Amino acid sequence: MTNKKRLLAVLAIGAACLTMSGPGMANDAAAGYPDKPVTIIVPFPAGGTSDVMGRLIGDELGKELGQPFIIENKGGAGGVIGSAQAARAKPDGYTLLLSGIGSNAIVHGMTPKPDYDSTRDFVQISQLESGPNVLVVNPQMPAKTLQEFVAYVKKHPGDVTYAVTFGASGHLAMELLRTKAGLNMMGVPYRGGAPGLTAVMAGEVNAMFINQDAALPLVQAGKLRALAVASKERNPLFPDVPTVAESGYPGFEAISWAGLSAPAGTPPAIVHKLETAMRTVFSKPENKERLERTGFVVVASTSQEYSDFVKSEIQKWGDLIKEANIKAK
Repeated sequence: MTNKKRLLAVLAIGAACLTMSGPGMANDAAAGYPDKPVTIIVPFPAGGTSDVMGRLIGDELGKELGQPFIIENKGGAGGVIGSAQAARAKPDGYTLLLSGIGSNAIVHGMTPKPDYDSTRDFVQISQLESGPNVLVVNPQMPAKTLQEFVAYVKKHPGDVTYAVTFGASGHLAMELLRTKAGLNMMGVPYRGGAPGLTAVMAGEVNAMFINQDAALPLVQAGKLRALAVASKERNPLFPDVPTVAESGYPGFEAISWAGLSAPAGTPPAIVHKLETAMRTVFSKPENKERLERTGFVVVASTSQEYSDFVKSEIQKWGDLIKEANIKAK
């Protein structure tokens, strides 16, 4: 065989290998995915809203893709510990993360050097939902509207208190309102939304922003008064409660949100398969209705849309944290 023929033979073999290892093989690998149980790390303890969302995602993806999606609760440090574990996981599609506003956006403004970068260390699969924070007060408080609340706070500077879970979406919602309205209030720290709500109902503090699903039954029972919702539009389960934006603060929005992410490097074909499954199962009327019953808005976004959204939330809350001089605790 001449040197020229040998060279042509080598090039032909190389081209064949590239063809075999290209998109076709990646798609073949995704076609068999998943062929064993998949773990979804929920970076918060069992029983809370994040845990409920993780289990809902796991149940529905399991039905759609034919393998169990197992929830692993890994709480601690406001979601940082579990999220860091997910970032270090093998990027093969068998370890996923329930991502959300606190652990994948707010943390980057609060912590100078967290153990992961939500834009670099993860590929975003799909946003599942968003939910407004709701400003609630003790029913004995004189204010019955947001305008009256702002006037009351300004009349009693430094005397009005609010419950805060440091670094949560409700905390940042209140900081955003304080910044925009120029309010002098005192935050009282609590370990979670539930003890904060209990404190507002008991009159230990005057107000708080809290996720709509936690506020709803207490508002309906008359144990709390809702003054405003922090979404762009009114929430169907709080039809008579105006938005903060329409109450005098245009553009105000402070929502909680959750979605599904995977470690960076997860094969694109697997990401696409999970994205498609997420959008399929949460576009079904029965699943949408299940979430909407508690005031959530189903998003079911594409991978690119979720990636862009996470980046925008990191920027938004990072700017507010800097402006309000909020320090990590």
